[in-house]
Amino acid sequence: MANRLIKETSPYLQQHAHNPVDWYPWGEEALSKAKNENKLILVSIGYSACHWCHVMEHESFEDLSVAETMNANYVCIKVDREERPDVDQIYMNAVQLMTGQGGWPLNCICLPDQRPVYGGTYFGKSDWKKVLSQLAGFWEQKPAEAVGYAERLTEGVKQIEKLNLSSESTFYSAGDLEAIYKPWERSFDTKEGGYNRAPKFPLPNNWQFMLRYAHVMDSASAWKATQLTLKKMAYGGIYDHIGGGFARYSVDGQWHVPHFEKMLYDNAQLVSLYAEAYQYSPDSLYKQVVYETLDWVEREMLSEEGGFYSALDADSEGVEGKFYTFTASELRMIMEPSEFAVFSAFYGITEEGNWEEEHTNICKRSAGVEDLTEELNPLHDSLLASAKAKVFAYRSKRVRPGLDHKILAGWNGMMQKGFIDAYKVFKEPRFLEIAVVNANFILKNLVNDSGALLRVFRKTPDSKVRYTAFLDDYSFVIDAFISLYEVTFNEDWLQEAQKLNRYVLTNFFDPGTGLFFYTSQMDQDLIARKHEIMDNVIPSSNSSMALNLFKLGHLFQDETYLEQSSEMLKAVFPSIKTYGSGYSNWGILLINVIFGVYEIAVTGPDYEKLRQELENYFIPNKILLGGSSGKLPLLQDKFSGESKIFVCKNRTCRLPVTSVSEALKQINLGDLSVG
Repeated sequence: MANRLIKETSPYLQQHAHNPVDWYPWGEEALSKAKNENKLILVSIGYSACHWCHVMEHESFEDLSVAETMNANYVCIKVDREERPDVDQIYMNAVQLMTGQGGWPLNCICLPDQRPVYGGTYFGKSDWKKVLSQLAGFWEQKPAEAVGYAERLTEGVKQIEKLNLSSESTFYSAGDLEAIYKPWERSFDTKEGGYNRAPKFPLPNNWQFMLRYAHVMDSASAWKATQLTLKKMAYGGIYDHIGGGFARYSVDGQWHVPHFEKMLYDNAQLVSLYAEAYQYSPDSLYKQVVYETLDWVEREMLSEEGGFYSALDADSEGVEGKFYTFTASELRMIMEPSEFAVFSAFYGITEEGNWEEEHTNICKRSAGVEDLTEELNPLHDSLLASAKAKVFAYRSKRVRPGLDHKILAGWNGMMQKGFIDAYKVFKEPRFLEIAVVNANFILKNLVNDSGALLRVFRKTPDSKVRYTAFLDDYSFVIDAFISLYEVTFNEDWLQEAQKLNRYVLTNFFDPGTGLFFYTSQMDQDLIARKHEIMDNVIPSSNSSMALNLFKLGHLFQDETYLEQSSEMLKAVFPSIKTYGSGYSNWGILLINVIFGVYEIAVTGPDYEKLRQELENYFIPNKILLGGSSGKLPLLQDKFSGESKIFVCKNRTCRLPVTSVSEALKQINLGDLSVG
């Protein structure tokens, strides 16, 4: 028999709809039941592509004896962390305070009023049964002690990432950037790229900061570390060499063995990173990664409505990575001997297998492959391309990993920006076409009549959209719309960004800190109303909003936006200096503040040609605006019928020029004072 999750639309919750556990979705029914019956709440959080979530479900949640214990002593709530990151954020903080680590599946046991008392990540079946019995007994025998512990733990959750307004005036310099970079540099893995640890996560925003730091500070070491990381990731098993796209992380220190799930947010950011790296230093490898990844997104992650799906599972047929791995014998069967010779040499295929699964291979461009590629003549190139096409066709007949077909507003904003950034650099028309379709999809389906953004879209029988949006949804969609303006000069996109920005200012702003709450004042109250400040695998919503305010402040010449962005940076600045990798997006804002931003207006009949030519050059601290007409303040009196480029900085514009080469001279002269 199905439990209450059968009525939910989340693929992750649907996966648990036939468990013998009496699961509830997060909501009033479950929370009221816990209060009325004075029962502990078990909050179990995961997501559809999570391998160990599936393992714990199979071992424990599908077991009748475990389910009986859970149902008798707890109100059991299943949460999709991608639908309810606000809930996940609170209980992840609690588990990290208790255990020093976190992850998914996340299991937290709470008092009937939602305050946490115990938690952890994955539990084996026997350990899980012990935890369930012990906590139930503890609540029955020592309720006052449990309440006391929950009070202290909840107060700790509220204090995490809590900052206060700074009244001190702050002056930033290039020396501050160097002070952030130097200790950060010591953690680089100079052999394999990334950081000196395993597992290895891509952390694209970290490397985007490094690219920009390398540029403005003329840092050879920052560029060398970034270049090595991009190459090693693109060569590694973490990259899908057959179908494009990156897995979430590698379990080892060599980018070899991936945790095979593919997440939209990782790939969105990595497309932007590799496109920007190509702009910085053209390399055919970067272009290949961008094109193959976006081909995968268009082929497998794009809905007919124009929205992007969330993720692909790690597992197929109950085995992690089965879809992506091969034995040498099966590869030999589907290609000619000459093709197999080139393919196996290029991707490290062996009879024994190249990872722990016997005879099984993960495609990975191995060390020494440079020597091989130098020797590849045109015949070998064609053999490799033919072999890859055959492997792709063969793989396509396999049972596919599960698709998480949720469409999330924020992740769609990130992927839309990935397509836009790729279009900026490579001028591929279909990249812009897909971005525009997605932007219109968001406006049509994920903005309600009051102007609020909605987080989750899924086609349901009644076509209802689920859940209001959180700060990250707003920040990434605003960022995408600003970027869309910069490649189209259609001011409608800026107006849409402005509307969402005003909604954030009205409903998310915390006057006590100068920052933004993660949840809207219109949302249901949880045990804590949190800020999100630290950048992680995804930039924090506050750092993204600070950058949005910085850009919109310049575009609309709105001092209040610029002042608020400045206040936010000032509040966070002491933390950036102590832990650069956790504040990389704030670091990008700091670069813009220290070195100033170029506002480059391109006007006249040839504006598009000039805009495209400008994008051949790496100018990270720039804002582009223009067109054949426009109402933005900086564009006034800049339309004369002739195509011109105006380079402005600090409210001062140089004399207009008619060629990109002349504009670049103005930018590189450095005679516009640094703010």
